[in-house]
Amino acid sequence: MQKRTIQTRPIEGQKPGTSGLRKKTRIFMGPHYLENFVQAVWNAIGGVQGKTLVLGGDGRYFNDRAAQVILRMAAAGGAARVIVGQNALLSTPAASNLIRQRGTDGGIILSASHNPGGPEEDFGVKFNGPNGGPAPEELGARIFEATGRLESYAILEAQDVDLSQLGATRLGDMVVEIVDPVADYAALMARLFDFGAIARLIACGFTIRFDAMHAVTGPYARAILQDMLGAPEGSVVNAVPSPDFGGGHPDPNPIWAKALVDLVMGPDAPDFAAASDGDGDRNMILGRGIVVTPSDSLAVLAANAHLAPGYARGLAGVARSMPTSAAVDRVAAARGLALYETPTGWKFFGSLLDAGRVTLCGEESAGTGSDHVREKDGLWAVLLWLNILAETGASVADMLRAHWREFGRNYYARHDYEALDAGLAGAMLDDLRARLPGLVGTLAAGRRIVAADEFAYDDPVDGSRSEGQGLRIGLEGGARIVFRLSGTGTEGATLRVYLEEYVDAPGRLDLPVSEVLAPVIAAADEIAGITARTGRSGPDVVS
Repeated sequence: MQKRTIQTRPIEGQKPGTSGLRKKTRIFMGPHYLENFVQAVWNAIGGVQGKTLVLGGDGRYFNDRAAQVILRMAAAGGAARVIVGQNALLSTPAASNLIRQRGTDGGIILSASHNPGGPEEDFGVKFNGPNGGPAPEELGARIFEATGRLESYAILEAQDVDLSQLGATRLGDMVVEIVDPVADYAALMARLFDFGAIARLIACGFTIRFDAMHAVTGPYARAILQDMLGAPEGSVVNAVPSPDFGGGHPDPNPIWAKALVDLVMGPDAPDFAAASDGDGDRNMILGRGIVVTPSDSLAVLAANAHLAPGYARGLAGVARSMPTSAAVDRVAAARGLALYETPTGWKFFGSLLDAGRVTLCGEESAGTGSDHVREKDGLWAVLLWLNILAETGASVADMLRAHWREFGRNYYARHDYEALDAGLAGAMLDDLRARLPGLVGTLAAGRRIVAADEFAYDDPVDGSRSEGQGLRIGLEGGARIVFRLSGTGTEGATLRVYLEEYVDAPGRLDLPVSEVLAPVIAAADEIAGITARTGRSGPDVVS
C-alpha cells in the first residue's frame, strides 16, 4: 500500500445544496470529481488525521465504488477508524444514530435521497457533523470555498476492502469496522416505542403494508415490522435495495407510490400503509381510504406523541420548515408548546434540537423526525403512528378526522414545475421579488393580498441569519402561497409552489383538496405568471 498525491484543479459547480452535493451519477464518476469534493470536505473540517468517521449510503448505483474511494482517501488522510455499514449500506437516520452513539467526528452519507438512481440518474455525497446532522450553512460554505482552491488530493493505492464481512479489518494504518446497518437503529426504536403494544395490535389482525420502494429501508422494515413486531411475511414489499431502485423513483408521494395509494383505496386495503424513500429519511402515511399529507402527519404526531414511551414526558417544542402548512402551529398553540419556523433543510433544525428547544420537527416534503437523531426518519414516523394507533384503538382516518374537528384543517398541496430553464425560473422569481412591496392590498383571482415578503431566518441559538428562503404571499381569509426554487434537483430548476387554505367550519372538513384550493391556485398563477412565462399548462407533480 502506498499513499499517492494526485495533482488536480478546481471543478466548477461543487457547491453543496440543502443536503450535500447532488449531481448526475456520470458527473460523479468523471475524473477527479468525487475525489475533489471529498478532499474539500477533509480540508474544510481541518483534516481527518486521527479522526473516526461513519460511512454508508442508500445502495444506489456507484455507492459501492464511491465507498471504496472514500475509504482510501480517509486512510491517506490519516483517519484512525471508519465505521461502515455492511456492503456500504446505511439509511440516513441510521448513519446519524451511529455518529451520535459512537461519538464520532462525523460521517459521509452517499445518497441523492428521493432522486432516482442509476448510471444516467442521480448521486450525492454529504457530510454530517459530530451531532449527526447535515453540515450547517457555515461549514457548507467552507467546503465550497475549499473546492475552489484544490491543487491535489491524497489517496491510498490499495485493493478494495471486503465490506460484506462484519468485523474489523485494516486499510493501511486505518481500522475499517464493518457493522450490521440495522442492529443499532432497531435497538433505538425499541427504546422509543412500545413494541409490545404494537405487536399485540398486529396479533389481533391489524394489517400493514410497507413499501420500501426497492431502497435502503427494506432491511430495516423487515427486521422491525416483520421479525420484531410480528407482521406477516410479505407485509414489507419491494424490500431488497436495488442500484436503480427497481427502475422506479423512490419518492414516497401519491405519484411515485401510486400502487400503494390504489391499494388503500381499494377493497383489499390494509389497516395501515406506509412508504419510505431512497435513503430512508422520508415517509408517506396512509390508512384505509385515506392518504395523510406530511403536514397533517406532523401535526397529528405532535398532538399525540406523549402516547409513546420515548415522549411520555411531553415535548420541549416543535419546529417546521416555512413552506410546511401551519397545521402544527395550531397544536403548539393549544398545547402551550414553543414553535419555530425555519428555512427548508434539516440542518436548520439541528441547533434547535441540540439546544433542547424542540423535540419534534418536520417538513412538507415527507420528512418528520425528533431529537433521537439529527435527520428526518421515515421508519421512526411509521412506528410512532403505529404506537399511537395501538394506544388509541383508532384507525388512521379516525385519527385524522378527530384532529381536524379539534384544530381545523389546513388544506394543502405542493405543485412542482420540474426541469425548467434555470434562467427563466430565476428571472420569474426575481420579478416577483421586485413586486412584493406593492402587492399588499391588490387582488389576485378575486382574493385580496394581505401580506407579501421574502422569508429570512435568524437562528435563535447561534445567531446566524439565512436570507432568500422563499417568497410568501398571504391572502385574505387565511390562505397562503409560497414560491421557492428547489435545492435538491440535479437538472435544470424546479419551481415549487406551496398552497394552503385554512378551514374550521365543521361541514367543510372533508372536501376534495383540489376544490378548496382552486381559488388559491388561480391566485398563485396570476401573481407569478407561471403559465404565461413557462408555457406549462400545469405542474409536473402535485403532492
